[in-house]
Amino acid sequence: MNAAPRQEPTRTAGTHGVARPAQLVSEPRDGGVDAAVAAARRVVDALLQAGEGTDADMTGVAKQLHAVADRLEDQAPAREERLVEMWRGDGITRHDPVTGPENALAPPLRLTGDEDGSVAGTLTLGLPYQGPPGCVHGGVSALLLDHTLGVANHWAGLVGMTAELTVRYHRPAPLFEPLTVSGRQVSVDGRKIRTIGALSAGGRDCVTTEGLFIAKQVPRPR
Repeated sequence: MNAAPRQEPTRTAGTHGVARPAQLVSEPRDGGVDAAVAAARRVVDALLQAGEGTDADMTGVAKQLHAVADRLEDQAPAREERLVEMWRGDGITRHDPVTGPENALAPPLRLTGDEDGSVAGTLTLGLPYQGPPGCVHGGVSALLLDHTLGVANHWAGLVGMTAELTVRYHRPAPLFEPLTVSGRQVSVDGRKIRTIGALSAGGRDCVTTEGLFIAKQVPRPR
């Protein structure tokens, strides 16, 4: 599953007798790259909110944003070095596109585990994640659920790569309203792991999913 900073001390045993992690996702920090990423998320949302009808000088805004990007690119390490740094350690990642505080694409979603083996989190999505008018894009729903199932496997103690994801859309998931994302590992047969999840609003399922995972991992960059 994920990696980066080392995990916190573990606590109760999971489904497979493996000690469960004390946390499942990286907590955002007050400063540094996390604060810069949070500002970038705000910029993306503000650009979509402003659109073409704004009185703001968008050409000037573009120049400012390009200047910031130039500074970051000039001081960034080589891609290979950055990949190694991202995957260093045995803990949870900080860069994934769902829960990563270092990734401006991530909402981010905060997930916690329950003693019944499930994981869940609540988030509210805005215009950057829109598909149908006022609703979450179906691909974004699938992304949230795929990642949540992976975290549920981590919580249960046996993780793997997504082999198959069946997604059922029951009703539109609304923007600007609290959404609950949940997942739970339901069975293991050899290397085959089966996990289920749901994206709901107001206590009603909007999207449900069933996933098949294979207990195999891609080697980390060295």
